[in-house]
Amino acid sequence: MCGIAGFLASSLDAGAHRGVITDMLSEIRYRGPDEAGYYLDNGVAMGTVRLSIVDLATGAQPMPDVSERYWICFNGELYNHIELRAELTRLGREFRTRSDTEVVLQAWIQWGPACLTRFNGAFAFAVRDTVADELFLARDRYGKRPLFYTSCADGFLFASEMKAFRAFPGFRFALDPHELKSIYGIWTPLPDRSPFKGVAQLPPGGLLAIRAGQRTLRTYEELAVDAEPFTGTPAEAAAFVRDALRTSVEVRLRTDVEVGVYLSGGLDSSIVARLATDLSSHEVRTFSVEFEDRTLDESSSQRSVATYLGTRHSSVTISTADITENFPAAVWHAEFPVFRTAFVPMYLLSRHVRDAGIKTILSGEGADEAFLGYSLFRETMLRAAWHELSDAQRQQRIAVLHPELAHFGPEHRSHVTGLLSQFAEERMPGLFSHELRYQNGRFVQRLLKDRAEPFADLLAVVRDTPGYAALSPTQKAQWLEFKTLLAGYLLSSQGERMGLAHGVENRCPFLDPAVVRAAASVNLRFDDGWEEKAILKEAFRDSLPREPLTRRKQPYRAPGAGAFQEHRPDYLELVLSRRELEQIDGIDPVFAQRLVNKVMTTPAAEISTKEDHAFIHLLSTAVLNQQFVQDRHDHARTAPEAALNLTTVIDRRQTGLLVGGQR
Repeated sequence: MCGIAGFLASSLDAGAHRGVITDMLSEIRYRGPDEAGYYLDNGVAMGTVRLSIVDLATGAQPMPDVSERYWICFNGELYNHIELRAELTRLGREFRTRSDTEVVLQAWIQWGPACLTRFNGAFAFAVRDTVADELFLARDRYGKRPLFYTSCADGFLFASEMKAFRAFPGFRFALDPHELKSIYGIWTPLPDRSPFKGVAQLPPGGLLAIRAGQRTLRTYEELAVDAEPFTGTPAEAAAFVRDALRTSVEVRLRTDVEVGVYLSGGLDSSIVARLATDLSSHEVRTFSVEFEDRTLDESSSQRSVATYLGTRHSSVTISTADITENFPAAVWHAEFPVFRTAFVPMYLLSRHVRDAGIKTILSGEGADEAFLGYSLFRETMLRAAWHELSDAQRQQRIAVLHPELAHFGPEHRSHVTGLLSQFAEERMPGLFSHELRYQNGRFVQRLLKDRAEPFADLLAVVRDTPGYAALSPTQKAQWLEFKTLLAGYLLSSQGERMGLAHGVENRCPFLDPAVVRAAASVNLRFDDGWEEKAILKEAFRDSLPREPLTRRKQPYRAPGAGAFQEHRPDYLELVLSRRELEQIDGIDPVFAQRLVNKVMTTPAAEISTKEDHAFIHLLSTAVLNQQFVQDRHDHARTAPEAALNLTTVIDRRQTGLLVGGQR
């Protein structure tokens, strides 16, 4: 895992290139604390900060091929690098290191962009072709690793995190009210967007080519949530899924450092921990979040699974004070407005993991999306079949629809029935599955001066996506979850960004392409979808303790707006002050102040979900505005170049190469 950054800037004074690229890398140095390097050549600069995971000794970057025509800066891991190395060797490619970075480079040279569909990994990288004078940027199919880009007067910039752009002369951040509208509506950014004007992210499965000042963006692999149905027996299907997951965990244990596991106590992380213990030659370490608030805490389940599996378990206990104290730092690393505080405990957990000496973690992200684990999928099936069901059948399914939500309890059954009946017909083409969820997003729109349709851009995305219209309602729900909440929040703001804030890499076995295909082939083939992830439970019934197999799903939650009532940190003034609110582009200060006053004076238990989401959205936006737009925050101070462990310095503008600072 690493961080990368670079620019194309023919008009920028050549004498400034070295200072600019080192400053950009300094902004994201925590992503790769082990070493750093950069490459300069005729208006081009590329650099890497490296977290050494594979080939600790010889995997330094930027890395060239033997001819020095091609140069790569690579962030991430290629899990099938051993198999690809063997194939490339048979084709005549020669290797000088053991690193997966060199496998990516040689694959690019051998197959060009066609190599991307062969990769099983989590990555974002830049490849420079010095002969053709081309730059290519690519990102993995599920968006596990970030990559942003922008243009300004003097150049084209790219980086793993947007804050690196602060180091480029003349660049300034400005919030984009249009993008805030979409983010507030669907909780996350669209796959190619950011909250800042003129800053885009390379979408999952995206490839960007820059030639002679012209940019060409294309998708090298569309997201597939359908597959040929599995034709075997239920027992064979369970074995098929189990084998796919075992292989996925096995290739993700290919490192030169110890690998730990995030253990929530639920089914998905318990499966990952089970497989990791089976496949590891040493004692596996597991890590968890506990909460002082016992209504949020799952520590008893976590300890039960850890004891059963024999892992060395540790945890970090989170209080409401921890949430408010660390919220600004977590927002600084997330770089996006967020709708809940659950990313803050993950920021603290990754610090705990780093302090334990672990660089790489396995986690269960992607299981609910791939194997239809969310109650959203059951709700979609119920609403889609509403007119075909009797009243008794409807009530039977409503009773088990959202067991984790109190407002779906028996005393609210009449209201819930009426609500679902209202949403039994599609209102927004292609978004049927999410229409109920998006009602909260409509409330949050009241924070903005522009209250035009917040879902217009998402409607355009699904309209223009090849094959989307032919998907079933449940498959469309999966597609939307993969493209929005998973990529835009769970893998990023709550996942990768919180881990890399402390130099911890996250690996997701459930997001192996073979596992996702396996899930698509068995989903709803052997059950009706109303038992949560029935096929996974069957596959691991004999390998896990009873609790993760039988307990109802408990969504991961953290203290919400009530924490800010209790502690009132100094930065709360950003949303309490009318003057501060007026400085946030696009925000309606009148409604925002009214909302904040209500949240601050309402008993925490009585704050509605939509009000809680709106408050956290507003507060995180205000903090981002202070940090990025106004540039007034302690986190916004760039470390000097000396803070980088520069081991690779390559300047092709001179008569020779400078490597490690030596000609």
